[in-house]
Amino acid sequence: MKKLSIGIVGCGAIGSSLAKEISRNFRQDAILTGLFDIQREKSLLLSKKIVKSSRLCASDLDSLIKRADLVIEASSGKAAWEIARKSLSGGCKIMVMSVGGMVGHLDQLFILAKKHRGQVYFPSGAVCGIDGLKAANIAGIKSVVLTTRKHPDAFCGVEYVAKRFKLAGLKKDKILFNGTAGEAVKYFPQNINVAAVLGLAGIGMHKTRVRIIASPSVHKNIHEILIESPAAKIFTRTENVLHPLNPKTSYLAVLAAVATLRQILQPVKIGT
Repeated sequence: MKKLSIGIVGCGAIGSSLAKEISRNFRQDAILTGLFDIQREKSLLLSKKIVKSSRLCASDLDSLIKRADLVIEASSGKAAWEIARKSLSGGCKIMVMSVGGMVGHLDQLFILAKKHRGQVYFPSGAVCGIDGLKAANIAGIKSVVLTTRKHPDAFCGVEYVAKRFKLAGLKKDKILFNGTAGEAVKYFPQNINVAAVLGLAGIGMHKTRVRIIASPSVHKNIHEILIESPAAKIFTRTENVLHPLNPKTSYLAVLAAVATLRQILQPVKIGT
């Protein structure tokens, strides 16, 4: 059988981890055919680490798409939609890591995927309970509430926080945000992709509630989800180990992408 050709856009912590995983553990069913990053030195460096040459480094996004059956977006929320649009239009499947970047383009995304008979994959990311949420949603859901706790350092560079709070020297928990998932994704584009996943899988971005807390006592990214439905009351708590190369990213988010890729490649699918 023909191996699945995979191209990765974005060669930061997540893209690099996925590239190494594909080249080491998916050789039998998939092949890494391209890497692209707007900072070309990143894709060059990663290509040399994986294949000891620059041959995986694509000159631009269009070039990468031509080499791939599946494109993995691991760049940023700002770029995610354009990458997805071009990938689907070019006949590729697309896995989106920056899920928040899709929120304002969902109608277009569905139309484009259907038109080109493409497929779009959103990994569950750094939370547990997406399977239960999807199942419960069939019976109807009363409410979904996400409470996220992170160390104050995780919010460095977040404009919304910098304008409103002084986190240096914080001694106790501080609520930074309490609102809808749609608003959370807008104000915390690099911190709360899990809110977008919950909104898309459940009752929508404007009905899903999100609280974000800066907590100096925690050193993991903690996500608690409470789902209330006629079918079940579901509560999950995920204490994420930080990615060693990027403290704003949870290690589980990368592993969720690996698990999604495994689902794509395997003939037997397990779980909702």
